[in-house]
Amino acid sequence: MFIRSERLFLRPGWPEDWPELLARIGDEGVVKNLAKAPWPYTADDARDFAQKPQDSRCPHFFVTLPTSAAPAELIGCVGLGSDGEEVELGYWFGREHWGRGYATEAARAVLRLARTLGHRRIVAKHFTDNPASGRVLAKLGFRSIGEIRPSYSLARGCNAPAQVHTVEFGASSDCDGDGIEDMRAA
Repeated sequence: MFIRSERLFLRPGWPEDWPELLARIGDEGVVKNLAKAPWPYTADDARDFAQKPQDSRCPHFFVTLPTSAAPAELIGCVGLGSDGEEVELGYWFGREHWGRGYATEAARAVLRLARTLGHRRIVAKHFTDNPASGRVLAKLGFRSIGEIRPSYSLARGCNAPAQVHTVEFGASSDCDGDGIEDMRAA
């Protein structure tokens, strides 16, 4: 599955992507904000993630900047995952790509896909010491449920407080809109 947004191209990972993946995520400042990535992040971790199979209901994507040069530059990842009964949005971007709106743009594209796949409620969490991620979620229409949960971070090796956010999609009414304007905070 592939998605094209205004500035980005979202695609599945391929086994040969692991060196570039390692170069982008091999930064403790990036990894410490993730729940499931270890620190230090190794070549084996990158190989495993790059060849991770897709879940048709909860796909994940490598985010690239399309250019006329091949291959396109990998700048981060975004996707959906299962957390028990909940479907959760997750994302990360290389530090050199922070503050450019890429996380918002890529996540918005994945949320459109989530609605198409029939998901009606998406959850997202961010560690409280990462308020930038909270701002991304707010731009996407997520609302805090007013709960801070301990959330395990593999990189930190412990639980850390995480703010919980949700967004709900309105019922589909026709095929003309993308549905993002129909998202409601839960």
